Amino acid sequence: MVKRKVKKDKKTTDEEKKVENIICFCAHNDDHIIGAGGTLAKYAKEGKGVYTYIFSYGESSHPHLQREVIIKIRVAESQACDKVIGGSGIYHFGLKEGNFIQEIEKRKFKKKIIDIIRERKPTKIFTHTKDDPHPDHRAVNTVVLEVARELKYKGDIYSFDIWNPLTARGRAKPKLVVDITETFKTKVKAFECHKSQKLSLIMLLPAVYTRAIINGLNHEVKYAEIFLKIH
Repeated sequence: MVKRKVKKDKKTTDEEKKVENIICFCAHNDDHIIGAGGTLAKYAKEGKGVYTYIFSYGESSHPHLQREVIIKIRVAESQACDKVIGGSGIYHFGLKEGNFIQEIEKRKFKKKIIDIIRERKPTKIFTHTKDDPHPDHRAVNTVVLEVARELKYKGDIYSFDIWNPLTARGRAKPKLVVDITETFKTKVKAFECHKSQKLSLIMLLPAVYTRAIINGLNHEVKYAEIFLKIH
């Protein structure tokens, strides 16, 4: 019996080559690195498309500088950071800090987020936890979940902490544990790209180490990141 060689059509070949995409929505430039930098770097290393969308420029962190100056600095830092983790692109929405919900409604930004998800078709989305004490972080969580419900998004959405040492609510929810032993140094290097954020570096870098080490010890690896599944 002679086996016939089946020629794959172009559509099938293109589908096989399709890259899995991951999206992170966050409030400020360094949030995605603090909360999920090791995981995002790991996914990028595996060949996945990693896209980060930042709701603000974070210009209020330097009120003594002209807005255009600090925006230029923070965008450059973000781009350098994205290059370090091997990301596929980092984008800023430019919303006013402390006023995300009103800005999103006024500028019809929900449609933009919907279009992004439809275009990228991510298998996973990472964003802030609803328990974070920072109002901008909670606002991003709210908007992302609202959009997911409107879209009937079928992928998974995971939340990360920035300012919470421990997450009080949601402990019973499914968790995603990611071994970031091989990418932890990349996470730290990416965080250090935000040189204009000296206070954040001083305050949060020790917490970045502590959290990764404790998560690692609890899951028998050197360093780990943990996320709650919220959708």
